[in-house]
Amino acid sequence: MLLAHGVGGRQDLPIPFSAALTGAALALLVSFVALGALWKQPRLDAALTAARSVPAALQTAVTSPAWRWGWRIAGLVAAAYFCIGLIFGPDRADNPTAGAFYVLFWVGLVPLSLLFGPVWRGLNPLRTLHLLACKGLGRDPELGLRPLPAGVGYWPACAGLFAFVWLELVAPERATLPVIGAWLAAYAVLMLAGAVVFGSRWFGHADPFEVYSDLVGRLAPAARRGDGVVVWRNSLDGMAGLRPAPGLTTLVVVLLGSTMYDSLSNAPVWVRFMQESSVPAPVTGTAGLVAVIAVVLAAYRAATALAGRWGAARPGTTAGETAHSIVPIAVGYVVAHYYTLFLLEGQRTIALLSDPLDTGADWLGTAGWTIQALGTTPAGVATLQVTVIVIGHVLGTVLAHDRALALFPRRTAVLGQIPLLVLMVVYTVVGLLLLFAA
Repeated sequence: MLLAHGVGGRQDLPIPFSAALTGAALALLVSFVALGALWKQPRLDAALTAARSVPAALQTAVTSPAWRWGWRIAGLVAAAYFCIGLIFGPDRADNPTAGAFYVLFWVGLVPLSLLFGPVWRGLNPLRTLHLLACKGLGRDPELGLRPLPAGVGYWPACAGLFAFVWLELVAPERATLPVIGAWLAAYAVLMLAGAVVFGSRWFGHADPFEVYSDLVGRLAPAARRGDGVVVWRNSLDGMAGLRPAPGLTTLVVVLLGSTMYDSLSNAPVWVRFMQESSVPAPVTGTAGLVAVIAVVLAAYRAATALAGRWGAARPGTTAGETAHSIVPIAVGYVVAHYYTLFLLEGQRTIALLSDPLDTGADWLGTAGWTIQALGTTPAGVATLQVTVIVIGHVLGTVLAHDRALALFPRRTAVLGQIPLLVLMVVYTVVGLLLLFAA
């Protein structure tokens, strides 16, 4: 990445780091006990039947064609502006392309999706180009040359997400224009070719950024219900609506595992190992990324298999049924890991975007910006990192508990959740150790 993941370390916490670890684990244990005592029936409303409609004026605005086309045009304009620096700008450190791609876009998708829902579905310029081409040819954009096979699920998006995190964390010269351009060209070709063959549904299953935004957007406070009405909702209701699908478990584990690897790659022990190793850095980095994701996946599979056995669930169902509980955990890690990167490098990138060709221009009026601290004191950042990671795990515990009540027989519901609780505690402790390893 362009910057280290944070400016706060364990020495900056207002309490000893060991106390923070203990407190985080205790927070999960207390949550588990409280849920077992007070939450005895499934409560989350995945269908949003009891959700309250947004005001009529807002309802009319956000369901209008003008609203949808406003997002589409904004996506096209932003993509075109991005391509100016990518294609015509100098390949130097002050080119805004890398910052716009890795920071404003990738990291910025999280707060945007948390606030507004699956924003990339509306902004996605490739989806819009496909829609315009279909309109010009008089074709239904949802229909391709053949139907999308049911077993595809999220596997294409999973592969695309791994390809992106490999680019972001491992690829040589990953901040240079040729590398970014080649990756984006391959991404665009694969997405558009898939849309031609399978129709616009392809984007919802294969575009890693759209699927990522959709997952995070399930925590947004508003959503469009199945009947088309936009409603206010409990954020966990939205996540409860995420049902098992092929590739979903691996997808959410790639999200979590890749962020953990990013923390590991900044740890002194890993940096020293990379420097002293005779193996090329891309090979070692790739092996490390795959290994961390594999360990996270193996731990999840083992815990859910044991939970299913203790909870007397139908064999092979628990992993998929509880995969949604990993999403808020992954979101917590992303916020903790990239908070300072987004604020500091984001400001620098916005300033550079005003002059993408490095001609002395100030197209956006931001060229003279100076980077402001904006709440990035070491103590504040360290405290925030611990807090959001714990909140993510507590939300994951709530989601797993509610799903377990529906998945397991009542007599074994609590017993079946114990392996999941242990997994959450392990993820919390390991995640904090990696995050503060530096």
